Amino acid sequence: QMQLVESGGGTVQAGHSLRLSCTASEGMLSAYAVGWFRQAPGAQREFVAAITLSGTETHYADSVEGRFTISRDNAKNTVWLQMNGLTPEETAIYYCGVTPRDWGVLWADEYDYWGRGTRVTVSS
Repeated sequence: QMQLVESGGGTVQAGHSLRLSCTASEGMLSAYAVGWFRQAPGAQREFVAAITLSGTETHYADSVEGRFTISRDNAKNTVWLQMNGLTPEETAIYYCGVTPRDWGVLWADEYDYWGRGTRVTVSS
């Protein structure tokens, strides 16, 4: 059983940065690929970024490529999402999830466990 906890959300102005963290309070992140998804009000959950189990591959949504960076430190049981150049359209609840399948990191249905999310609000 995995319990994931996201943190680092908040309210920032457009163009500013936030760094989100995903920590496993129970279980080991090192056994999983980890992804970040976000869900805006009235919208479906959408893929943002993912990092494979080994940490050697990362994947990003086209909309965040070049601005967001996902990284992991298995010794700290933590994955981070550095978000730069935030826009108001990126206001959402950000969730981290884990999957044992590297090939499935782009699809929310492939994730076995999710955190409760952290809210990000970007003001214009």
